[in-house]
Amino acid sequence: MKDDSPSQTAYTVALSRAAHQLFDLPRVFEDPVALTIIGPKAVSGIRAAEARFRHGFSRYLRAFLVARSRLAEDALGEAVARGVRQYVVLGAGLDTFAYRNPHVPSGLRVFEVDHPATQEWKRELISQAHLKAPGSLIYVPVNFEREQLAERLGANGFRADEPAFFSWLGVTMYLTHEAIHDTLRFVARSAVGSGIVFDYFNTPARWDLLRRWGLKVLMRRFAAAGEPWHTFFSPAQLLGELRGLGFATVRDFGRDEINARFFNHAGARLRVGGFGRVVLARI
Repeated sequence: MKDDSPSQTAYTVALSRAAHQLFDLPRVFEDPVALTIIGPKAVSGIRAAEARFRHGFSRYLRAFLVARSRLAEDALGEAVARGVRQYVVLGAGLDTFAYRNPHVPSGLRVFEVDHPATQEWKRELISQAHLKAPGSLIYVPVNFEREQLAERLGANGFRADEPAFFSWLGVTMYLTHEAIHDTLRFVARSAVGSGIVFDYFNTPARWDLLRRWGLKVLMRRFAAAGEPWHTFFSPAQLLGELRGLGFATVRDFGRDEINARFFNHAGARLRVGGFGRVVLARI
């Protein structure tokens, strides 16, 4: 991502979450603010392009995006019930949780971490949508090429001696393996009771020919947009790394687990494919 440009992927994800509110019933992920933050013009554009959003690939992508958000926020709710009062959204993009936060009475603080350019763009959209930033929200701009996550969080009121829950969605595939490992190591060294939800892409070599071809097409598109994919994992490889870092509990949700949890019911029009997976790990 260029230093002076917001993430185009973040906008694409926001459009998919908004489309879910318009086209998919029953909804897996309730997020009315997704429609507000992108603005009425974008919402009209989604309605006008309904056929595209109902196309097979768009539905598979949307299913994964809303399922991973639902998994993250369900796990957050469980963490809050255990006493966690810090929620760190890594690579927040246009995430809207802070404006829907049901845990304000419990004292949950939300730290949104993102590249300065993306964060500035988001705050402009928030202003245009006449949304008021809640007092429980703390913006943490971080340029990961020049600044340390721990230092920037600490400078913005994050308590390293207290447990936290982290979500890290739609990010790992854009990073090097070393950068991913550094972030997971930071989370693993957090206070006891902390946890993280993140997604990743499965190792392409294990896929059939058609899916590998589809992946190559997608990779070329994202690379052309300036946000190339770099890293893939096999579930066994990732489990070993997480155990080695000290995570005591690891749950890995693949296609079958996600579909069984959210989409295997009468009337469901969404299903996830096989290349995206979601991990819940706790210390």
